[in-house]
Amino acid sequence: MKYRFNIVLFVCFFVQFAVAQKNTLSYGEQMAATIMTLWKDSVVYGHSRPAAWSYDQGVVYNGLADLWKYTGNADYFRFIKKHIDYYVGEDGSIRTYDKERYNLDNIRNGDALLLLYKITGEEKYRKAASLLYNQLQTQPRTNEGGFWHKKVYPYQMWLDGLYMAEPFYTMYAEITHNDSAFNDVADQFVYAEKHTRDSTTGLMYHGWDESKQQQWANKTTGTSPNFWARAMGWYGMALVDVLEHFPDTNSRKKELRSILNRYAAAIVKVQDKGTGLWWNVLNFPAREGNYPEASASCMFVYTLAKGVRLGYLPNTYLTPAQKGFKGICNTFIAKDDNGLLSLNGTVNVSGLGGDPYRDGSYEYYLREKVVTNDLKGIGAFIQMCSEMELLPTRQLGKGKTILLDGYFNHETKTDPITGDTIQCHYIWKEEDNNGFSMLKNVFTKYGIGTKLLTTSVTPSALNGADMYMIVDPDWTKENPHSHYIEPRNITTIYNWVKNGGVLLLFGNDSGNVEFKHFNQLAAKFGIRFNEDSRNRVQGRNFAVGTFKIQPDDSIFKNAKKIYIKELSTFYVQPPAYAVFTEGGDVIMAVSKTGKGTVFAVGDPWLYNEYLDGRKLPADLENYIAAEDLAQWLIKQTVYKK
Repeated sequence: MKYRFNIVLFVCFFVQFAVAQKNTLSYGEQMAATIMTLWKDSVVYGHSRPAAWSYDQGVVYNGLADLWKYTGNADYFRFIKKHIDYYVGEDGSIRTYDKERYNLDNIRNGDALLLLYKITGEEKYRKAASLLYNQLQTQPRTNEGGFWHKKVYPYQMWLDGLYMAEPFYTMYAEITHNDSAFNDVADQFVYAEKHTRDSTTGLMYHGWDESKQQQWANKTTGTSPNFWARAMGWYGMALVDVLEHFPDTNSRKKELRSILNRYAAAIVKVQDKGTGLWWNVLNFPAREGNYPEASASCMFVYTLAKGVRLGYLPNTYLTPAQKGFKGICNTFIAKDDNGLLSLNGTVNVSGLGGDPYRDGSYEYYLREKVVTNDLKGIGAFIQMCSEMELLPTRQLGKGKTILLDGYFNHETKTDPITGDTIQCHYIWKEEDNNGFSMLKNVFTKYGIGTKLLTTSVTPSALNGADMYMIVDPDWTKENPHSHYIEPRNITTIYNWVKNGGVLLLFGNDSGNVEFKHFNQLAAKFGIRFNEDSRNRVQGRNFAVGTFKIQPDDSIFKNAKKIYIKELSTFYVQPPAYAVFTEGGDVIMAVSKTGKGTVFAVGDPWLYNEYLDGRKLPADLENYIAAEDLAQWLIKQTVYKK
């Protein structure tokens, strides 16, 4: 099948580093602009009929969420929230959703519900997510325990269903600490592979009918006749998304990793050698009528690239991912008459059974319509871009690790879902205003691994860390059982810095941080927090907390204006020196000690509230400043032993 396109936008994989710069939109961002232009209003779908709660929206939401995390552009978050809010009532009800249909497709948007709950804390999103979780608890199953794809498709498991349900199921289990649910998630992948994987090719059939009663089902194995590319694409995306949230302490994770490696080997074998793409029906490459399909190709590239990034696939899989990315961009990407990026070549839908009946034959798959700008294809394309277009930045800090202190700063709260006491305030996994999840995303974007240290700092604890970050140490007002920075800790940290470690000291203003012991550590490097409170912003008077960056700034090469409120200034003496001043006040300081470096600022500063773009005006560029800082920190680690 041949395609006729408008303007092909680019020819090669190696996206230049310029795509990461502020004034150049990446291809993922350009495709997001298409979505946000064509689908401004969630009540209109296909420009004609009212939209129902639909899985293809969820594929797009996941893509936009990735873009938000790696750009700090909150327009993507707002788009997700606006569209989800059309469906979700204040009581947590979901418009057009019917649990009794027991359709796994309806679980897909649950990822967006959990995202919104974790960011905003609004109960309606948690209640809506619980509706989907409750559906899974009573979803009809095969005798073995595999989810039926839909109530109307009894005893059938489809590969599609793994992507529709399992990532949400895993993330819900993660926030509710439901360890048994992880085993159920693992079982779904095991059952699907067990019953659909072809032992010769390693490919997986689209569906499996336990009863063997369907016309499409093999009377011996129960499998459908062919290997449909997007079905395998759904399964691969589900695997890497689940693995990202599956606990390392659960022994079933090893099983999932093994499945992923078998899966990756199989799909690479059927990648078209000439184009780098994948055929719509995988077991009949180049057969008359068959064609390279866009959505599946995007899904395969995403799965390979993310699997490598997470460390679950060997780096060698980046080569087929790169070839696939190049092929997708050469073949399917075009601009429409309005200058919007378009994605051609996505098959609209393919299924099994139903009315009219879909027999899973080769001829059936070729009859389905191929369309432009299908949401499933666009969503998969954006997710793929978030992996592939960030490869250049991720190479910069590859192998580096930043260790965040969670001992001297160890505030706790009651988990609103489980009632457990959990750590909060300036930690990586916290996604509300007080967390550092967005800063973690920045470090991830630049290839830097992130870890949290919840025990006292020791030489062994710092071993392997390139950077160590201490933020807002506790005092009794915040934590009646505060851990103070003791002389032995100071000696350990000082020796580590001398040997090449990079230390970050993020303080706070007077009355909000334990200064006595914190300053004893800082003094070893010629730095003292002045225990004052500058930039006391009232309400949304952002101008009071605004600093302009000078063109020759040694750290912030791209940010022009930043925002810091209620911070402590510094007194510095050698080996420390001021790197950012205003009005005679030292705002940021650096100390070079031995082979190492210390960076200090008098506020937690780069936490979510002032990094995720939802609160600050667009001209205040804290996210860009965080990227600048990450790149500068990487350069400081070159002397680490």
